[in-house]
Amino acid sequence: MAEYKLSMPLTDEDVAQLRAGDVVFLTGVIHSARDAAHKKLVELLDEGSALPFALEGSAIYYVGPSPAPPGRPIGSAGPTTSYRMDTYAPRFYGLGMKASIGKGKRSEEVKAAMQEHKGVYLGATGGAGALLSNSIVESTVIAFEELGPEAVRAMKVKDFPLLVINDCHGGELYVKPDMEASQ
Repeated sequence: MAEYKLSMPLTDEDVAQLRAGDVVFLTGVIHSARDAAHKKLVELLDEGSALPFALEGSAIYYVGPSPAPPGRPIGSAGPTTSYRMDTYAPRFYGLGMKASIGKGKRSEEVKAAMQEHKGVYLGATGGAGALLSNSIVESTVIAFEELGPEAVRAMKVKDFPLLVINDCHGGELYVKPDMEASQ
């Protein structure tokens, strides 16, 4: 297990060095999007319209933060379950997204897209939304304000703590070791 400090936007070289189990502290602008926002983003792509942010080198955090308390840029910002975005993620990786951030396992299609397009899946600690929000220094709604907490946000993060769950080499942190093979 290695530890990396990476800055946005991510490059193929950034992603290629990561292995399942590594710790990443991410700095720069990431974007939030959950189910409803993903559906709208895909509709924009299907229409040939521009997205509200560039996918090339991007990281999308699957989060619907709570309202910001006074003096803070954002409220609690814990991850949502990622598999709900699995129908959309392969297309986004194919268009240049380098990382998705959430919790839980990913589908075989998403894992294949990460390998094909040099992407990575980063886990944020579920249940630690208040703690994670301390690493978000700015948050601005940039699209789909009508979705409330599920609106797309540009979030500036500093040393946002993440764990590599799936790497672009086929490694997965959630794989159960084959105990019979190791004996």
